[in-house]
Order: sequence, then C-alpha cells, then structure tokens
Amino acid sequence: MGEKLGTFRAWCLVALCCMGSFLFAYDTGVVGGVLTLKSFQNDFRITTANQANVSSNATSLLQAGAFFSCFFVWPFTTRFGRRWSIALASLIFNIGGVIQVINAHSLAAFYVARVISGIGVGMATVIIPMYSAEMAPKQVRGQLGSMFQFFFTLGVMTSYWVDYGVSEHLGATTQQWQIPIGLQLVPGGILGLGMLLTKESTRWLAKSGRREEAMQSLIWVRGGDSPQVKEEFAEIIAGIDEEERITEGLTWKECLLPVNRFRFIIVITLQIGVQLTGNTSLAYYAPQVFKAVGAGDQALLISGFFGVVKVVSCLFFLLFLVERIGRRGSLIGGAFLMGAYMLIIACLTATHPPVAGQSLTSTGAAAIAMVYLEAMSYNISWGPVPWLYMSEIFPSRIREAGVAVGTATQWLFNFVFSQITPHAITNIGWKTFLMFCIFNWALVVYAWFIIKETKGRSLEDMEALFGSSDTTIDGEKDREQSQTDAAQGRAQVVNEKH
Repeated sequence: MGEKLGTFRAWCLVALCCMGSFLFAYDTGVVGGVLTLKSFQNDFRITTANQANVSSNATSLLQAGAFFSCFFVWPFTTRFGRRWSIALASLIFNIGGVIQVINAHSLAAFYVARVISGIGVGMATVIIPMYSAEMAPKQVRGQLGSMFQFFFTLGVMTSYWVDYGVSEHLGATTQQWQIPIGLQLVPGGILGLGMLLTKESTRWLAKSGRREEAMQSLIWVRGGDSPQVKEEFAEIIAGIDEEERITEGLTWKECLLPVNRFRFIIVITLQIGVQLTGNTSLAYYAPQVFKAVGAGDQALLISGFFGVVKVVSCLFFLLFLVERIGRRGSLIGGAFLMGAYMLIIACLTATHPPVAGQSLTSTGAAAIAMVYLEAMSYNISWGPVPWLYMSEIFPSRIREAGVAVGTATQWLFNFVFSQITPHAITNIGWKTFLMFCIFNWALVVYAWFIIKETKGRSLEDMEALFGSSDTTIDGEKDREQSQTDAAQGRAQVVNEKH
C-alpha cells in the first residue's frame, strides 16, 4: 500500500509541477494565433507594415525575460528551496498574464507584460526539472522527468485549438483575443496554489542541514516509512556528505572541476541540439511551415492536429519507452529518424514546390505526413530527454547552477532560431529542411560519443558514472600543492640571486 501511495504521490507532484511547462508552451503558442486575429489588430492598431515586428517582439521579449530569470532564480532557489521558487514564478507569471488581458490599446503595455510573464516562465523551467528529479523514485524518474515535455506538448496543442476555436466561433470583438490569453491564468493559479499542498525537496532540505524535515519529506513522497525509505535516505545523506568532503572550501570553483566542466558542456550542447533538430521552429511557425510544404488554406486546422500528434507520441514515450530504451538510445534513434524525415520533406518541396492559392495536393499531404512523423520522433527523443538528463547528472551542490545554465542556453538559442526560421523559410525554402537534416545527423554522432546512459541509476550514482573520483580536486591536496609551489618559487629566487 505504501509503495503504491508513494508512486501516486510522486506522479501527482510532478504533474502539478509540470503545469509550469504547460504554461511555457501555451503562452508561446497562443500569442502567435492571437496576433493574427482581426480583433487584436484593431484594439492595438496593428497594421500590415508593423505586423511582422509586433509578432517578432511578442515572442522575443518573452524569451528575453525567461533567459535573464534563469540566473536570478539560481541563487533564490538555493536559499529558499524549490516550492517557494515555483510559487514565486507562478505569481510573477500571473501578474504578466493579467496585464496582457487588459485592453490597454498600448503595445508598450503588452510588451512589458510579455517580459514579466517571461520571467515567471523562465524561473519555472529552471526549477521544475530539478524538483521533479529530486523527488522521483529512481525506478520511474525517466517517466516522471519526461512529463515536462508531455505537458509542453499539451500546452502547444491546447493553444492551437483555442486559437482555432475563437477564430471560427467568435466575432472580431475584444473578448475574441482576451479569452485565449486569459485562459493561461488557470494553470498559472493551479501551479502556485498547488505548491501549498506539497513537500519541499528532500535533497534540498538535506543539503541545507534540515535533515529531520528531509526525512519527513521523503516519507511523504514515498507513501510511508519503511526500510527501503531509510536506506534511500542514508544514501542521499552519504552522497551529500561525500560531495561536501571532496569539495570543501572550493565554492564556485567546483563548477570548474574537469568532471563538472564536462557536465556543463553536455547540458549546453544538449540544449543547443534541441534547437538544431528544427522542431521548436516548426512549433512556433507551424502554419507558415505547413503553407511552405503545400497545405494551402487548411494550414491552421492542420496545425491543430500537429499538436495532437505530439501529445500522443510523447505520452507513448513516457509510458512505454523511456525506461526501456534509455536516454542515449532515444537520442541517437530520434536524431537519425528526424534527419531522414527532414531530407524527404526537402526532396518533396524541391521537386514539387507549392503554388500560392492551390488546395492541398498529394505531394503536400506526403510532406505534411513527414512533418507529423518528424514531430513524433522528436517527442520520443530530443523533446523530453534533454530536460530529464539535465536535471539528473549534476551533484546536489551545483545542481541549481547546472540546470540554470542549461535552461538559459535553451532560451537563448530558442530566441536565435525563432528569429532565423521565418526568414529561412521565406528566402531559401526547401533548403531549410535540408539544413535541419544535416543538423540532425550530426546530432547522431554527438549522442553516440558524448552521452552516457543514466537509466535506472540514482542521483547519487552519477558521481561514479561520470568518474568524479578520478577528476575531482581534494581541498587539502590543493592547499598542499600550493604550498609546494610557493616553496619551489622561493628556492628558485634564492638560486637566481646566487
């Protein structure tokens, strides 16, 4: 009974946290459709001349706020814990959401609100993967970690269909654009209020010296006290004590240790790799992409089903694949398949270019099918795995820094590719898909040589997996080496004088 209750609580806890991922996706996806609504254009006096700039600014300012918040939230969550950090992220996001809903007839006010919401979303994307990994049982950590991407796909799908619904069934009134933007306050409120019902991260409490509270947190999330829970708690404490012994007196220099430099390089390159797959660009500009491959005037409806495909494939990965094929295998296989689909799309659109005003053709349907398959491959590989992997490979002392750097990288390159993609589709057409094909196949090589398998290992096992004992710097040895170097330097000076 205790184990089943613990599994249920872990799933509920992570699902609640991942409302932040839902917010991230919904807010990003819904604004693209809202900006095309005649009602929004009338209220904010958007013209054909400035429409492209408004669209770019609305996306970019959210990403800018998210990028800079990654570094603010790192010291905050180190001091105040995961729960209060997520609650603060929810509050900030909702403040931005309320301002966005107000019909201020001012683009400046809307832009400020986008930055504020971006700060909240950015904070959430740092803390949620970390909190989930720290509270999840190792047997299902892969499944629970993949929920971040699953809720992301849910958010994207919801935003597509909400935009489609209000455009089809509501007239060009203010309520037409206020409804899709206002709906984001619902998951935002659930995320913040839900934190009042959960426990603080066991590992954060233990690292902060609050070990009795840490034990109670672990008992709660595992569904009761048992010898297995005591053994897990002892392993957590031993891991933290060993980290502190090895790195005593090193502070921020610990991030520069060879093994930790390698971890930072992995999370940075992983998040760059996510953007190189091309799938984020497809998500942002789905209607434009579908028009480019021949969807005709059905692009918006096809975008809605694009969201459904992503949800189904990510759910399948979460339930059946993540703990079977592992992290490394899914990254290699997913990148290979995505590259193949991108190549087919490039060939189809190069040999049978779409004609403006033409209805959906058989070639266009084939290209759309390839885009759907590419999205499915992404959501069983490079969609969920980097967030999971990033949250589990760092030791407790620098986990906040590692996840913050990885998430900031995601937002930075998210911004870069969101700026590049529409221009690439306009200017080089089918070659855009060929470019993403090459990127994906390069990622196969990267994953083969760089990624270590973490499936089924506890967070404390990561030190052995990454060879920390072979590369860490012992504080006492470092001081002795410094003294030896100083003595040798003095002797050399004496010799030179003689």
